[in-house]
Amino acid sequence: MFSRWKSKKEEKHAAAALAVIAPVSGQAVPLSEVPDETFAGGHMGKGIAIEPVEGRLIAPFDGSVAHVVRTNHALILEHASGLQLLMHIGIDTVGLKGEGFTSHIAGGDAVKAGQTLITFDLESIRSAGYRTVIPVIVTGSGEDTPEVECHYGAVSAGESRILTVASRQ
Repeated sequence: MFSRWKSKKEEKHAAAALAVIAPVSGQAVPLSEVPDETFAGGHMGKGIAIEPVEGRLIAPFDGSVAHVVRTNHALILEHASGLQLLMHIGIDTVGLKGEGFTSHIAGGDAVKAGQTLITFDLESIRSAGYRTVIPVIVTGSGEDTPEVECHYGAVSAGESRILTVASRQ
C-alpha cells in the first residue's frame, strides 16, 4: 500500500556516493584523450585519466587489492561496497615487463586511503617510448554499471576528488 515511499535506510543508501580521490598528482583529463581505443572508447568502463607529475600511485580509498598485474603496471582495488577500480599506469607499458615498476602490495592485501600501492619511474617509461597517462576506471557492466561523475583539472594525490560514484538503484 505504501510501496511508493522509501524508508530512511533506502533513501540513505540511494543517496550514498563514493568519492574517489586522486591516486596520483597531475592533470585529470577525459578518457577520450587516452591514446588507446580500449580506454578512450569506454570499453573497460567509465572513468578518468591522469597525466602524472610523480611516480607514486596511492590508494584512493580504503579497500582491498583484488588483483595486481604480474608486471606491476596495473591493479584492481575493491571498496567495501563492491565497487572495483582499475588503475593502469601508462599505455602499452606491459611491454616494459615490470622494469621501472615496484609494487608495495599484493593481491588480497587490505589498504588504507593514501597508502602507496606502486612506485614507477616516469623518465624510464617515457625514454622507452611509452605514454605515462594513467586511466582510472570504474569497472562494471550491464545493469550493475554505476553512475560516474568525473572531475577534471589539476589534482593532488590523496586530496583531490576525481570521481563520484553512485550505484544505480
